[in-house]
Amino acid sequence: MSRSRTCDVCGAALTVRPHGGRPARYCSSACRQRALRRRAASAVPAAGGSVLPPALDSFVGRQRELSGLRTLLKSSRLLTVTGAGGVGKTRLALEFAKGLPKRFTRVDLVELASLQDGAPLTQSLAAALGVGERAGRTGIDVLVRAIGDASQVLILDNCEHLAEPCARLAATLLGRCPRLRILATSREALRVPGETVFRVGELSLPPADAGDDVTALMRSDAVRLFVDRAASNSPGFTLHRGNGHLVAEICRRLDGLALAVELAARHVGALALSDILAGLEDQFSQLDLLTGGSRTGPARHSGLAAAVDWSHRLLDPAEQTVFRRLSVLVGGFDATAAQTVCAGDGIGRRQVFRILCALEAKSLVVRLPGETAPTRFRQLSAIRVCALDRLRASGELHATLRRALVWLTELVERGRGDVFADQAGSPLAAERDNLAAVLAGSPGHRDAVWVRLTLELARVHYQQEQPSAARALLTGLLRGAGGRALGGQVPALAARVACQQADPDEALCLGEQAVQSERMRRDAAGLANALDARAAARLCRGEFAEAVADLRECLEVVASLGRPQDTAWCTHHLAWALLQAGGELEADELMSRCLPVLRQQAPWPRTAAALHTAGAVRLALGRLRSAETLFAEVLRIAPGASFHALYPVEGMALVAAESGDMQRALRLYEASVQARRRLDTEPEAPWRHRMEQAAARARTRLSAAAQQAAVAGARGLRGERLVAYALGAGSGESRTGRDARAADERLGLTVREFTVAELVAEGRTNRQIADRLGLSIHTVATHLDRIRDKLGLRSRTQIALWVAGSMPTRTDFGAGVAKN
Repeated sequence: MSRSRTCDVCGAALTVRPHGGRPARYCSSACRQRALRRRAASAVPAAGGSVLPPALDSFVGRQRELSGLRTLLKSSRLLTVTGAGGVGKTRLALEFAKGLPKRFTRVDLVELASLQDGAPLTQSLAAALGVGERAGRTGIDVLVRAIGDASQVLILDNCEHLAEPCARLAATLLGRCPRLRILATSREALRVPGETVFRVGELSLPPADAGDDVTALMRSDAVRLFVDRAASNSPGFTLHRGNGHLVAEICRRLDGLALAVELAARHVGALALSDILAGLEDQFSQLDLLTGGSRTGPARHSGLAAAVDWSHRLLDPAEQTVFRRLSVLVGGFDATAAQTVCAGDGIGRRQVFRILCALEAKSLVVRLPGETAPTRFRQLSAIRVCALDRLRASGELHATLRRALVWLTELVERGRGDVFADQAGSPLAAERDNLAAVLAGSPGHRDAVWVRLTLELARVHYQQEQPSAARALLTGLLRGAGGRALGGQVPALAARVACQQADPDEALCLGEQAVQSERMRRDAAGLANALDARAAARLCRGEFAEAVADLRECLEVVASLGRPQDTAWCTHHLAWALLQAGGELEADELMSRCLPVLRQQAPWPRTAAALHTAGAVRLALGRLRSAETLFAEVLRIAPGASFHALYPVEGMALVAAESGDMQRALRLYEASVQARRRLDTEPEAPWRHRMEQAAARARTRLSAAAQQAAVAGARGLRGERLVAYALGAGSGESRTGRDARAADERLGLTVREFTVAELVAEGRTNRQIADRLGLSIHTVATHLDRIRDKLGLRSRTQIALWVAGSMPTRTDFGAGVAKN
């Protein structure tokens, strides 16, 4: 072997070692590092392996995913990145490969999209590695010898159409090459022992309340990708307050699907953002907008339809049928809905569940996050558009819509029989978007079923405080013969909606119509509902005595039906009306009768409303401690982000004002005003007036600096933080004895955890707690585990004892009376 006498980098003379050994090639460590950098920059692996293609555009977001992949690769030798077509699996894998540690001597990309079957798979991999057949070795043996015990990463890109041969190849290579790691991208898992599946979801979307806040919007990966690609296509494009809400809505409309966002952004410059958004609302325009991808990229990424078509071709005929039929369920679905809507014409109900699981595994439907039961799925919006296009082409659209109408009608029938259905929580609340889409797609079926479901959709809009949408539907029903067939139900709901819209004259007119209609029909339940609606209209008009009269008659009618929960609910309404009319003592007596029934039998929204009324009555009677306890009980059962939590927060503000703590009162008032503004909801007029008077009184008692401090403090109170402050945690007030310890100990628990602990103390099982709070049993068990961990407790009995010792005992309403 000849010895080098000069440095390979700088040409400086080298000193020859007198005792032999490996000759030096560099004069210094600096030259050695320069040589290493040059070899890395050349990007030509020593064994002739493939070079990772350079990225021609910027990589946006996905930092959490990159971090997760790095962690998983330390412990997993086969890591499969799965996700829907166009979600960005390949781009993520390549970006991840660029940041691999130097201990991996080679990184090779094998693109499989062009292979039609598994036969040339080993040859393709051998070509990527730059090895050929020699010495009688062929196929897998060549690959094993080429890889050997090298620390190497193989990226197998786009495996879904070759899932089985890729699985066999990966299992063999990993078994015979001990230091090899494989990163696969696929729309479904390879199902190899030891495989770790990493699901890539859609890009993060901006929060609903971000508005035009550029800083908040740019935290969204989808928005940042849109802005980046739009600026590439139309230099000078930037995100600002004038266009932020449009960009955010485009990204939401596309579900943050990376390919769809990129394709939509390509139209910036040629189309206004408002035109792009309008195009996405129409199926056929959306298909046109989401085309025109890169000419040099894979054919499957030339447009979203091409990406979906690639996946669609890999399905068997039954899977293709279910895939397209699911497209009518725009708001998501559970297994029962999928079975009802998709079964028929050769597809059995039991078969649908298996196919649904297969479509989820192939990333053509996605599971919705959360642990609610039953599990819900949905098709991403852009994928659903392509599926709906195929459903129309198949001629199955109308038959599928008819089955969807049957399913929705079955849901309505399950909740039938409630006297006050407008306020009971519609069984179709979770299916609002499906209901709206199916009704809109069935204009030729305006029969009794269509009318009934339209009323149910209006009811859902009313319950979700969307009165404009509800009123538009009800106006159509009031004009048609179908609506008149429902008796007083339509005008009664319309009266409540008019109250929501602060139109008391129209509300009373509709209430009168509802009562007249039900008196003619001689339907006791319908008459009770109509009287309750007319009383609500009279309360809106400030006609308190007339409202009390209507509710007394309503109570008599409901009592004759023998329905304890409805009787208790009507009693609560009468107590509220009496409170407005100055009859606090009778209202207090009525609440002591109805509240135990509602606590035991009613769903939490009704219980929360009744507890608020009871608290307001106690407040009017000057029983502040009892009122505070009742308001606190509402806060422990109502979600912090719900408008139901705002009434007890405001009640706590009134208690603080009556107790002389004006700064706390003003802070709670301002926080509730901000929360109501975000939720676009208004309290009832008498309650609002009382709150405004208390706030004005607090301002007159506080200095300018104290007022500013209260307002500034309110800005940071949202959701759970607002609830915790209202309950006393973090308020900073000095409290005595047990109440102080309760506030301090509650700091470790969330409001939901504290509620679960309370229900455990009441002796309820996990199933009963889950039903009461609308959670799954698994979620309740998880909350209990966290409660035990945080409090250092071991059993349900210890949790019950902790609750009993850390807060005022809550028994029935009557017990609260005795304490005052």
